[in-house]
Amino acid sequence: MSHLTPEPAPKAAPMLPSAERLNLALDLFDAGVDLQRQRLRRAHPDESAAEIEARVRSWLLQEGEPGDADGVVVSWPRPLR
Repeated sequence: MSHLTPEPAPKAAPMLPSAERLNLALDLFDAGVDLQRQRLRRAHPDESAAEIEARVRSWLLQEGEPGDADGVVVSWPRPLR
C-alpha cells in the first residue's frame, strides 16, 4: 500500500491593482464584441459592414433572457419597498 502525500496547494495569484483589473475587464469585453462581430460575419456573409455593425449594436443592447444566468428570475425594475 502506497502512502500518497497531498500536493501543496497552489499559491494564489497576487491581486492586481484596481486600475489593471478594470483595464483587463474592458479588454475582455472588447474581445467578446470582436468575437461576436466575427461570428455575425460568418453567419451573414452577404451583409455589408454597416449591417453587421447594426447587428452588433442590437446584440449589445439586447436584454438577457430567463435562463441566461443562475438564480431566480425576478421582475425588473424591482418594485420599491
